[in-house]
Amino acid sequence: MAERDMGPTLAQQGYEPPSEKATELGNTQPGDGFRFRGRGLIQVTGRANYGTCGQALGVDLESDPGQLANPELACRSAAWFWKSHGLNELADAGQFQDITRRINGGLTGEADRLAFYSRAQEALA
Repeated sequence: MAERDMGPTLAQQGYEPPSEKATELGNTQPGDGFRFRGRGLIQVTGRANYGTCGQALGVDLESDPGQLANPELACRSAAWFWKSHGLNELADAGQFQDITRRINGGLTGEADRLAFYSRAQEALA
C-alpha cells in the first residue's frame, strides 16, 4: 500500500487546525495532520517536531516530510529523539513508564515494550 493511501486517519484528522492537538503539534495549515503524520522509528509527529528534528539532522523535513520514511533518516530521527528527550538516562534507571510517556504521552504498548526488553536482556546476558 502506498504511503499516500494510508489516510488521513481519524487520528490524523484530529491533528488538523484549529484543534488543540494541532496547536500543540505546530500544525498550522489544512492537511498538516496527514502531511506531518508519525514517521520514523519513534514516529515523529507534527509540523513543529518535523522542523526541530530536521534542524538537528540537517535535513529540510518541513519541505519534504516523506524523507522520514527513509530507513536511514528513520533511524537517525529515533536517535535524535532518544537523546534530545533524555531517554537514555531513564532507560539506565529502568524508568520505562516515563520513557513511554515521553514518546507517546501515555502508556500505550507498555506490556509489549516490557516483553521485548525482557527478551533482549535474556539474549544479551
